[in-house]
Amino acid sequence: MAPMVAALRLIHPAPAAAVTLLSAVLGWLLLDRAGQPPDERLWLTVLSVAGSQVFTGAANDLADLDRDVAAGRTEKPLVRGDLSSGAALWIAAAGLATQLVTSLALGWAPLALGIVAVGGAAAYNLALSRTPYSPLPYLVSFGTLPLWIAAGVGVELPRVLPAVPLAALLAAAAHLANILRDFDADAATASHSLAQVIGRQWTRALAVGCALAVGAGVGIVLVVDGSPEAGPSLLWSFGLGFVIAGGRRERDLWYALLLAAVLWTASWALTSG
Repeated sequence: MAPMVAALRLIHPAPAAAVTLLSAVLGWLLLDRAGQPPDERLWLTVLSVAGSQVFTGAANDLADLDRDVAAGRTEKPLVRGDLSSGAALWIAAAGLATQLVTSLALGWAPLALGIVAVGGAAAYNLALSRTPYSPLPYLVSFGTLPLWIAAGVGVELPRVLPAVPLAALLAAAAHLANILRDFDADAATASHSLAQVIGRQWTRALAVGCALAVGAGVGIVLVVDGSPEAGPSLLWSFGLGFVIAGGRRERDLWYALLLAAVLWTASWALTSG
């Protein structure tokens, strides 16, 4: 595997790209609702979020290296030897530095909120990922994310308060779906994650239930915003359909939730409220 490809795989590109893209959409949406054009604050905010995702992905693989080796996770670049631990540490440090520098350029509030968000990710990687409390960092980090973006683009924080519980709950659902994908590998390494404690069926039911609750919340937001167009409702319906379909197969559920997050964000973006 080429070093650049290995580095890309190290940072978990699918979730990193999804979080960065959704952050960009939310930042643009907030500015549009406030009657402000996109400016350098938006791009700095997006770059800051992207840096946090680079740090989080690389730090996760570093923290899990011994367990991944024991479980035979040869799809991981560190396990395969395509990247050294030193290189991964530099990548993680570069991501964190990017986040801190760009957040500081935006002000103290974005810096503080970004630290809370990335601190939750660090707590997950270093202490909580193999415990029944593994969803908690997701609730903290992704619940903070809308506030971080709003502060970054210079929009009043109350504008994003409805998004805080929805983002937190959907992130927790995605986490549960993700640890379902790793259920057998985690069992082989004596993990005590929530999935291992409550079992596969209850984990899948909890993930789907959380996602459906988010879908209901987004639906309420659409009704309150009162969009006269069919587009937002159609996107919302597709997102709901992906969650329901993904709930039938645990290997598909994580991807279904990712698609639902994109569709629900887009439906909100297209409302006329």
